[in-house]
Amino acid sequence: MSVSWDQTASDGFARRGTLHTGHGSIETPAFMPVGTRGTVKTVDSADLERVGAQMLLANTYHLMLRPGASTVAALGELHGFMSWDGPILTDSGGYQVFSLDPVISEDGVEFRSTYDGARVELTPEGAVAIQEELGADVAMMLDVLIGLPASRDETEAAMERTLRWAERAVKARTRDDRALWGIVQGGGDHDLRSRAAAGTAALGFPGFGIGGLSVGEPPAVRDLAVEAVVAELPHGAPRYVMGLGDTEGILACVARGVDLFDCVLPTRLARHGKVLTKDGDFSIKRAEWAVDGTPIDVECACVACTRYSRGYIRHLFATRELLGLRLLSIHNLTYTLDLMRRIREAIAKKRFAAFYDEATARRM
Repeated sequence: MSVSWDQTASDGFARRGTLHTGHGSIETPAFMPVGTRGTVKTVDSADLERVGAQMLLANTYHLMLRPGASTVAALGELHGFMSWDGPILTDSGGYQVFSLDPVISEDGVEFRSTYDGARVELTPEGAVAIQEELGADVAMMLDVLIGLPASRDETEAAMERTLRWAERAVKARTRDDRALWGIVQGGGDHDLRSRAAAGTAALGFPGFGIGGLSVGEPPAVRDLAVEAVVAELPHGAPRYVMGLGDTEGILACVARGVDLFDCVLPTRLARHGKVLTKDGDFSIKRAEWAVDGTPIDVECACVACTRYSRGYIRHLFATRELLGLRLLSIHNLTYTLDLMRRIREAIAKKRFAAFYDEATARRM
């Protein structure tokens, strides 16, 4: 089955839809928990089903090195390997590779493995082949990522190379039962973003990632970049802001027509004791919770909130018990996935603008 997306409702630029894949359909806007090495840290696939995850993200860079794409394929591709029956998207590993100070050429990138220091080469064609072997429902092309701020010349060069790599990625695709999506670069430059989006769209990708954001840029820069990209992409294709997972950022991008998100933020913050709630975020480590018998969030239906107290979970963190990491990870994922559910409902009811204002005001 090929991967496709249908719009079912809209409210302004915000839109609701259904992404169809061979491993089931998901309702968008949606958030994908990040299972970098084939696992979302501290939780298992049953936990993810219970909190309402629809689609997961796994990382090509890490899986190609450990345990290797052929090993994953031998164990039933990613779905069998992870015991996850729902859709899976793999990023190309570009973000991780470019954090390793690689040697970049027109052919691809060369870098040292973080596991054993071995020299590794990755090309646009290789990234497609690895992800097809992993069996992801949606694979992302290899792009050229640069940090912000960057000069216009640097940004344009990276954008142009990404477009050339996109052409090669399209030609390398061999599996018709899986999708390959393009990635739009261009930094914070409105003109470059527009050109990149138009050029990527012209290659016929069925879906698009908006890359190079969530790297510390101001919200206004992010929002203008998203607006420039969305204006040039085909209306019937899904749009995915890569690596974004904070409440305010998600709301702002949904308002501009984005359908899909991923980020390590909910689980990473949880491992540091940060709790996400509708009324703002706080640290469970604070002394004031030591004898607090209330749930961490009275409005949350997750196991951390329905069974345990703030005082108990604070104790778990104070004594470095692993259960604390799991409970807060479950809670933060529940919060984020419930946010997406409420967004979808608001769009369907034509009240997204009001929901946006209410949600942001409540968290201030």
